[in-house]
Amino acid sequence: MSTAAPATGHNEPQDGAADTTGAALSAAQGAGGAGNIIAGTDTSGTGISTVSSEAVVLGLRPLEPAEVVAVARHGARVEIAPSALAEVARSRELIERLADDPNPHYGISTGFGALATTFIAPERRVQLQASLVRSHAAGTGPEVEREVVRALQLLRLQTLATGRTGVRPVVVETYAAMLNAGITPIVREYGSLGCSGDLAPLSHLALAATGEGTVHDASGAEVDARGALAAAGIEPLVLREKEGLALINGTDGMLGMLLLAIHDIEMLLTTADVAAAMSVESQFATDAVFAADLQALRPQLGQGDSAANLRRFLAGSPIVASHRGADDGRVQDAYSLRCSPQVHGAARDTVVHAALIASRELASAVDNPVVTVDGRVASNGNFHGAPVAYVLDFLAIAVADVASISERRTDRALDPARNRGLPPFLAHEVGVDSGLMIAQYAAAGIVSELKRLAVPASVDSIPSSAMQEDHVSMGWSAARKLRRAVDGLGRVLAIEVLTGSRALQLRAPLEPGRATAAVSALVATVSGGAGPDRFLSPEMEGVAELVLSGEVARTALENSAAS
Repeated sequence: MSTAAPATGHNEPQDGAADTTGAALSAAQGAGGAGNIIAGTDTSGTGISTVSSEAVVLGLRPLEPAEVVAVARHGARVEIAPSALAEVARSRELIERLADDPNPHYGISTGFGALATTFIAPERRVQLQASLVRSHAAGTGPEVEREVVRALQLLRLQTLATGRTGVRPVVVETYAAMLNAGITPIVREYGSLGCSGDLAPLSHLALAATGEGTVHDASGAEVDARGALAAAGIEPLVLREKEGLALINGTDGMLGMLLLAIHDIEMLLTTADVAAAMSVESQFATDAVFAADLQALRPQLGQGDSAANLRRFLAGSPIVASHRGADDGRVQDAYSLRCSPQVHGAARDTVVHAALIASRELASAVDNPVVTVDGRVASNGNFHGAPVAYVLDFLAIAVADVASISERRTDRALDPARNRGLPPFLAHEVGVDSGLMIAQYAAAGIVSELKRLAVPASVDSIPSSAMQEDHVSMGWSAARKLRRAVDGLGRVLAIEVLTGSRALQLRAPLEPGRATAAVSALVATVSGGAGPDRFLSPEMEGVAELVLSGEVARTALENSAAS
């Protein structure tokens, strides 16, 4: 079992930027702010992974998702394999030869986009590359989170290191050095249409590599890019033929956010199973419907995993045992309790599909044109973000639905007509105290927003570049709204965990099972539990931190029957 917190973010949101960090900032920093920390592969399906101390080596193999999380979120160092640099140098030789050819070659001796037929004389090509980057670094709005920018940097570096882009080795080395120095270019919220890739965000990175624009240094201070490079001993790049295009044509931003979201959603789905177990237990529902033979009649893999978690978390519960058998007059529980594995499991299966698409994208060298293995320089459409955009939208739907069923379980716990003997709103003195009434309002408000965020961005193409780029993916926008949705899911689950914990207290002298009791004890470290009304928001934020950091899921797993 892991001992490092799988936090959902690395830094605070800036000026309203969508954020999945929540209160998990301190946990993220505590898990590894700047060392050689690599999240290991999660084999449990929980989203909670181990860590190692090795550097991430980029070469001629795809990165692992956990390596992306390690570099982006935990500051792991990167290295470039010598064989990769050799391949980069080999492909650059071809670009140099084409640059000397009197015939035009797109991106090498021509303009870009709608200006692809305009030949550029050799003496103007350095200016061409600089102009491309400057003009495309046109983001606006709040700053994007540090972990997203680092993922963007790393994934572009991975493609550069394949040797399929035609850049010089010094470009690869410069991007690696910037990552290792903690230099994080300032990237703005708006600007990418997801085709040709994440042009504007990637251009902000390229601009910083040339010593222009502003960045955050390793301490987080906003400084001039040239000064930051000089302080780190990095020479600013002077871009040559093809290099400007190679630095800005890619799906790296949307892919980076997808990988971070998958990592976080996996953990939150385990937390959703914990929260559901607490609701089932505290509302005197039955665990019989989660039996393995019943689940096997519908062999959906995610459903089976979630049902197994519910059995695991409810095992040995005296509360569940207290009403089991013929004396229990309840025939069937409400859907929000009985169908938890079906909903949570469908979300798990969606994550598996998204992870498959992400793994394929990690194995890609996205650029236009590309240098093929047999030595051609070929235009292509691989920069279109549709595959990534679709699954980002799909995940937003799943996130909204898991939050929705969680909010319904919370609502049931507060209603004396449905909670089987608990006081209204779990209040201490009914009529004087409001209990958790407004906590449920907060959950309902978030769920309502998550439904809006589930509206697909990928169907909203809008033409650009004088109709040359007449169909775009909007993948960056899909990723931005998913980040906000993931944070919302964590907060809705936190409210259910807080509610379930208080409800279990009110069932005394009956005792909960080992796993749910451990989670209730964890909640008690930030919440006063049952009692007269008090300032509730800090307690809600404290439980949200425990959820978003992965502590709730980890505590339940470590104290469950299968541990």
